[in-house]
Amino acid sequence: MQQGIMELMWRSSHVSGSNVHYVEALYEQYLDDPSAVPDEWRQYFDQLPRPDGSATRDVPLAPTREQFYQLGRQRRTALAAGASSDSDENRKQVKVLQLINAYRFRGHQKADIDPLDLRDAKPVPDLDLSFHQLSKADLDTEFQTGSFFLGVDKAPLKEIVEALEHTYCRSIGCEFMHIVDTEEKRWLQQRFESVRSKPKFSDDVRKHVLERLTAAEGLESYLASRYPGTKRFGLEGGESFIPMMDELIQRAGGYGTKEVVIGMAHRGRLNVLVNILGKNPSELIDEFDGKKVVERGSGDVKYHQGFSSNVMTPGGEVHLALSFNPSHLEIVAPVVEGSVRARQDRRDDPDGGKVLPINVHGDAAFAGQGVVMETFQMSQTRAYRTGGTVHIVINNQVGFTTSHPEDSRSTEYCTDIAKMVQAPIFHVNGDDPDAVLHATQVALDYRQQFKKDVVIDLVCYRRRGHNEADEPSATQPMMYSKIKEHPSSRTRYVKRLVEEGLLTEDDAKAMMEKYRDDLVAGNHVANALVQKPNTALFVNWKPYLGHEWSGHTDTSFDLKRLQHLAAKMCEIPDGIGVQRQVAKIYDDRRKMQAGGMAANWGFAETLAYATLLDQGHPVRLTGQDVGRGTFSHRHAVVHNQKDGTTYVPLQHLSDGQPRFTIHDSFLSEEAVLAFEYGYATTAPNDLVIWEAQFGDFFNGAQVVVDQFISSGETKWERLCGLTMLLPHGYEGQGPEHSSARLERFLQLCAEHNMQVCVPTTPAQIFHLLRRQVIRKLRKPLVVMSPKSLLRHKEAVSSLDELANGKFQMVLPDQGKRDPAKIERIILCAGKVYYDLANWREENGRDDVAILRLEQLYPFPEEELFEAIQAYTNVTDVVWCQEEPLNQGAWYPSQHHMRAVAERLKAGMGGKLKFAGRPASAAPAAGYMSVHIEQQRQLVEDAFNL
Repeated sequence: MQQGIMELMWRSSHVSGSNVHYVEALYEQYLDDPSAVPDEWRQYFDQLPRPDGSATRDVPLAPTREQFYQLGRQRRTALAAGASSDSDENRKQVKVLQLINAYRFRGHQKADIDPLDLRDAKPVPDLDLSFHQLSKADLDTEFQTGSFFLGVDKAPLKEIVEALEHTYCRSIGCEFMHIVDTEEKRWLQQRFESVRSKPKFSDDVRKHVLERLTAAEGLESYLASRYPGTKRFGLEGGESFIPMMDELIQRAGGYGTKEVVIGMAHRGRLNVLVNILGKNPSELIDEFDGKKVVERGSGDVKYHQGFSSNVMTPGGEVHLALSFNPSHLEIVAPVVEGSVRARQDRRDDPDGGKVLPINVHGDAAFAGQGVVMETFQMSQTRAYRTGGTVHIVINNQVGFTTSHPEDSRSTEYCTDIAKMVQAPIFHVNGDDPDAVLHATQVALDYRQQFKKDVVIDLVCYRRRGHNEADEPSATQPMMYSKIKEHPSSRTRYVKRLVEEGLLTEDDAKAMMEKYRDDLVAGNHVANALVQKPNTALFVNWKPYLGHEWSGHTDTSFDLKRLQHLAAKMCEIPDGIGVQRQVAKIYDDRRKMQAGGMAANWGFAETLAYATLLDQGHPVRLTGQDVGRGTFSHRHAVVHNQKDGTTYVPLQHLSDGQPRFTIHDSFLSEEAVLAFEYGYATTAPNDLVIWEAQFGDFFNGAQVVVDQFISSGETKWERLCGLTMLLPHGYEGQGPEHSSARLERFLQLCAEHNMQVCVPTTPAQIFHLLRRQVIRKLRKPLVVMSPKSLLRHKEAVSSLDELANGKFQMVLPDQGKRDPAKIERIILCAGKVYYDLANWREENGRDDVAILRLEQLYPFPEEELFEAIQAYTNVTDVVWCQEEPLNQGAWYPSQHHMRAVAERLKAGMGGKLKFAGRPASAAPAAGYMSVHIEQQRQLVEDAFNL
């Protein structure tokens, strides 16, 4: 049966060379739906082999096309000559094409990529002639090469195999056949196969590579001799990383790149600072000597420090920025992406041609940290794409000194996670600098060509332990016995260049001596450094420096202009079908604009964005439901019910207005919040907001809060105006939908490092958001934003309060009560105020004043005292909160409240009382009946304790 089908195929005109596109389209249709093609074609396609020899439909389109074309041509020739339809020559031709494909798929498993030769490389049967029913007897037979870039259409099998071995099984192991796009695969095949993965570099280029290797090794040996045993996380064993970085930056500059942002953990960081970015060696020595290098704040260890400089490239001056980052390894990756996106937006660079992100990883962290997956997942999304990132893994082949690859991951390579976005991966032997150079060039060219992520796996080793005080042989005896005898990459490269007659041993020695002399003299050793940089390439932070804390800012706005903007943000063009509930929201907003209806939260918030845009401030808002808002209060994005397209009124306020960016994020907190932090640190004039779906969910990004948002300024003098909107409030929705963990933020507050606010009216959120950008002070803002208050009938404001008001850190008691009759003051924050006010009204308790603390940090002591000083007959002060006793603002803030109470009346601070839920391990009750009873009790306690 099969023989008859094959005969039919080859006799058919459909497989002729001129109709190969028709066959290709049929095959593509078959892959989507086998029943959609004729029976004879389906039966043939079912039998097509893949490179491992099994029959499957999962065959790459390009190799299949080659099989159709080559076999069809040979079959026609054979038939014309009267040859047998199943001739041995045609069968072997098919097998040769399969062999070529097998090398493309699996050659990397045989490649010589491990400098220490520790890799347990299992045999790859697909690469044996016998697997494809070929033998040594066929080596002199000529075969068609198909799409293999050999320079000829036909060659002896031995030449084909030799070329495949050189291309895919030497110092570079290529993984790219997992990519679906045929054009990308063809492009990569051509780049490697045309030069056998070993292009001929000029003498000058290779001498430059040696000079950079000398710099890399020279710095480490100098520091090792001067500071033995001191932590520096040296690069020894991975010195090829420095010429790699040098080539990336220089080549990117040639493409017209103007800025490069780099993220990396500890390994090799000091080397990059000195030899790539041009940090003066004398400054590094000062840090080793323990001298204080920042005037304010705590500072940080030297291998967490960032730096920026300008270097000269063939395409002109390029600004380099190495991001500050803590010991949380991969968390810096999305921060870099955010910084890059901000720079691209500033340059109106949507395709990423002018700003390049480079993220440098460790092998164990790349495989082990979940934020790596999140960063890859965001790479092609509208909100977070940056035109492709060059990822470099400094693969020491051991994560920590005690770990083993079997315990570090479940995948063959540490880089397998990158396949999820079809990123090509180049495994390269760090002891072959020429191969490193080639892989680097192809990687950058791929990124520039296809605007996608690419990974270079620099397989090397670590000559010392996890740090220089560690003795690695205790747990890695076999590896370190080899390392002890293994010459450095520079030593091996010098030997190669001397043997090739490129230089002498004396030349190499003189190169090292010159570098050492420059280090000792404190000279810059980054040879492309621009001493007088073009400051136009920098992000201008000067207007935002040196401002002390002030809670008061004029955020008023002309009423007529306010109403004009309110009308504009409610305009929806004809032809857009608006969903019924959304239409009602916009109708109500038009009434609010006209003054016929009080302003609710959604109206005031979106109007704040409109006024900031009108005043020249771009606005960026992302999160999992931000377009409509998790609780459907915002609807800043209108979805056309007729065709599914979207319209954003805030993007159409006026011609030439600043950017208003709003995107629903993918389901991530950690990477997304880190991205927005990176964006905000690079866009000081913008209002940058991340909104959690529920405030509780920020705990998936706790590391970003701990390491960047709360401490970035005091550690690194890094200013940031990021705003976090965290829906918070006890509505009976259970432990994961009630609390944004207010207490965690307050525990992190010190030195005026950030703001924590709990606004309770539309006017308050309007002025709070405006204050965040209008004033020049740049501090992170954490907003405990409401849920039920979004539509609460009493949580409304007037247009006059929006136009002429300001953000009040303390809202005084509402109503006209005689201060002399007030015996108790209840202090609170958030929506519990409305429960307290209703209970007071229902029970006629005019002897109680209720004050709202709208800002909990920096704590407004003066404003609070001013609000209560008239109550001279008070005998009790109560703090009331919805959160349990061990959570919320009680423990972090009670000392502030006591201090104010003492000022009101001596001894009053000692009588400060608590009303709230009892201490609990969970943030909230999971049963509505329990929630209701707890809420009733805490409100009554506030009045009757």
